[in-house]
Amino acid sequence: MSPKLGTLEELPQDYRDALDAAGVAPLWPMMRNVLPHNAPKPVTRPGYWNFEKLRPLLLKAGELTPVEKAERRVLVLSDPGRGTGAMQATSSIYIGMQLLLPGETAPAHKHTPSAVRIIVEGKGGFTVVDGEKLPMEEGDLVLTPGGEWHDHGHDGDEPVIWLDALDLPLFVYLEGSYAIESELQAQRNRPDASQVEYRASGLAPARRPGTHVRRYPMMRYPWSRTEEALREMARYGDGEVAELDYVNPETGEDVLPTMGFTAMMLAKDQKASPPRRSTSAVFHIIRGSGTTTVDGETIAWKAKDTFSAPVFAAIDHHAVEESFMVQIHDRPLQERLRYYEERPR
Repeated sequence: MSPKLGTLEELPQDYRDALDAAGVAPLWPMMRNVLPHNAPKPVTRPGYWNFEKLRPLLLKAGELTPVEKAERRVLVLSDPGRGTGAMQATSSIYIGMQLLLPGETAPAHKHTPSAVRIIVEGKGGFTVVDGEKLPMEEGDLVLTPGGEWHDHGHDGDEPVIWLDALDLPLFVYLEGSYAIESELQAQRNRPDASQVEYRASGLAPARRPGTHVRRYPMMRYPWSRTEEALREMARYGDGEVAELDYVNPETGEDVLPTMGFTAMMLAKDQKASPPRRSTSAVFHIIRGSGTTTVDGETIAWKAKDTFSAPVFAAIDHHAVEESFMVQIHDRPLQERLRYYEERPR
């Protein structure tokens, strides 16, 4: 074990003044801030956002601010460790709740960060990604990867609300975050790929010489099929928690390079205590109720609520009733950086 490192105050004032004038600083007084021993010391704190409290605030935003003046009418879920207004739910994940009212459109744009939508409430909403119209049904997961044109519209007669998950903090940190706007896209006159080319697991369009496969071939993952698959897993799972990763149907890789999504089902009164993981995570409840203890802090959740956990958190789930949730995490990014880690409890 290294000895206790020297402090800045131990250095003579004239030497510290000379360091300031030269635009440099000694590493050793700051080293443990950036390289703590054995495990990180996250700024992120467990967060909890109750949908019953958020919903009226979103609807009020719809009254106060027309979508034309908002571009995207969103309430940001801020990490308690960083304070209200922080554009982060964890160090690497941005989460927002977005509202679209009947007849509204959100203009077309593309941006460097990638986004995923998890539909929370309402019918009639849709997203258009590079001309492909994607219906938005409750629980569906809809991709808008970085660099892909997308806009939103609403053909229904009730408010539509969805959760936005973006890798925005990474691009802000890299000073590479920006967007480009355009006119609404022309929509192709056909169903989206989830209803045609990738309707069944294990099946993909026939390969022919010269066939081009899109980098993101499937943009919508319908919840109805996800739930059906989770139920089958639970049926034959010997009591284990049923979990399914959302993947690219052509490659089997995670749907995005920096963010992963895992659907989970817990039976009534089922408990789960996963290992400590180096990833941060956000959990969105599709249906059900229960409690989760994150680093000793117990969160009572129900359908449509959202909560978060920092890196290496001790997480214990307990479902009061049959429950479904989607976990948003940064494992794909960590695996690309080759430092993803799990530690036993």
